Amino acid sequence: MKVVILSDTHIPMRAKKLPHALTVMLQDADFIVHAGDWQQLDVYHELAAYAETDGVAGNVDPWEIADKFGRKKVLTFAQVRVGVIHGDGTQKTTEQRALDAFADDEVDIIVFGHSHIPLMRKEKDVLLFNPGSPTDKRRQPHYSFGVLEIGDTWELKHVYFDEKD
Repeated sequence: MKVVILSDTHIPMRAKKLPHALTVMLQDADFIVHAGDWQQLDVYHELAAYAETDGVAGNVDPWEIADKFGRKKVLTFAQVRVGVIHGDGTQKTTEQRALDAFADDEVDIIVFGHSHIPLMRKEKDVLLFNPGSPTDKRRQPHYSFGVLEIGDTWELKHVYFDEKD
């Protein structure tokens, strides 16, 4: 099973369309997870044309996205439990807010966005993962998203690229 993980697409504010490097990876995706800041519901419809798509709303998303997806959820893929949250707020760091949000949940991975900073690090028994942004790298050297591959075991990695068109 191949799960493509992204966040902070900010379409149409930061890009007019999904970047080619991402759409190539979406071709054989089994599932797509978006960790918020879609910015418009059309992004969901475009992603859903590739594979089943779910996610959460971010802090700049309109009410129809928040209403459709909510702000926090746990998705299960085979044996892997994935907590998804955008991570915005005012107290603590984005990472700490994501960790705190799932303190009472049994998850293997916590996916979050908001900072646009790719991150993958283990915190006790949980892997914290921020895919970065495929359309708004801010001060990061590359655009990015993530891929979770699940078979007998699972592997999560970032995919980095330089051109968003």
